[in-house]
Amino acid sequence: MLRSLLIGLVAGQRGIAPLAAIAIATQRREIPADLPFQKLLLNPLVAIGANALAAAEMGGDKMKSAPDRTVPIGLLVRAVTSAYAGAALAPKNERALGAALALGSALLSSYVGLRLRKEGMRRYGQTKTGLVEDALVAGAGLAIANPRLVGSKSTARGR
Repeated sequence: MLRSLLIGLVAGQRGIAPLAAIAIATQRREIPADLPFQKLLLNPLVAIGANALAAAEMGGDKMKSAPDRTVPIGLLVRAVTSAYAGAALAPKNERALGAALALGSALLSSYVGLRLRKEGMRRYGQTKTGLVEDALVAGAGLAIANPRLVGSKSTARGR
């Protein structure tokens, strides 16, 4: 359940990142493709599309006109993607709890992350803080959803 909670923290910072992480994990067969629509992520074009959307979100975040992550549509995206990813990373018999943990941590971390980002922006600017945040989000998302990709011996297959 820790992975579900942690992927929610990722979602709080970048709404599409959890979907991209789940797409990679599904492609690599690190997690079973048994959630609704998850088999679509086995299609390389769909997985590439999920990752392209995550990259576009990261690029758009550096624009001066980018809205705060706590606007209603931003929170809705984070709610949906975090719940889906949290369920995908949870044991089969605890998927609802995994979704709830991810959702809660995503919404809470959206507000905390925004506050920290704004403080960082005052000192270092929008682009630099955004790039650091992107690196943390991408690395964390990959590590949480794809433990073998980063060298961990534990996998979701052992559930």
